[in-house]
Amino acid sequence: MKKYILDTNALISFVTDRNLAQQAIVTPLFEAASRLKCTLICHQFVLTEFVFVMEKVYGTPKTTISAMLKDLIAMPGVELHQETNFNVLLSFWTAPIADFGDALIAATAKALKGAIVVTFDEKFKSGLKTLGLESL
Repeated sequence: MKKYILDTNALISFVTDRNLAQQAIVTPLFEAASRLKCTLICHQFVLTEFVFVMEKVYGTPKTTISAMLKDLIAMPGVELHQETNFNVLLSFWTAPIADFGDALIAATAKALKGAIVVTFDEKFKSGLKTLGLESL
């Protein structure tokens, strides 16, 4: 079964209408996960960034964000990931991946061999490719 690691921008695109093309790409993954056809992996760091962006950028009430997180966590096919190999993360950050959060996701992808990173960040995708990691 395929495993996909969610970047924060993919999660934001799923729950908002900020970019309908991105939403059209990520929605089938959530639908497949709900039918246990794939696994969506969400690192706890992504949840932290998600809460920040939804609250500070989109002005979403905390109670709504909390409900979103509860629904995500309870969804079949979704796994939370909390472990991080900081030696691997630091070997990826600052080059070839300049963003610390992206390096953390890349380290997670390396640990979960064969997992595909779902991101809409082209610079991050380029860094993943350099590391031999797959992205969608």
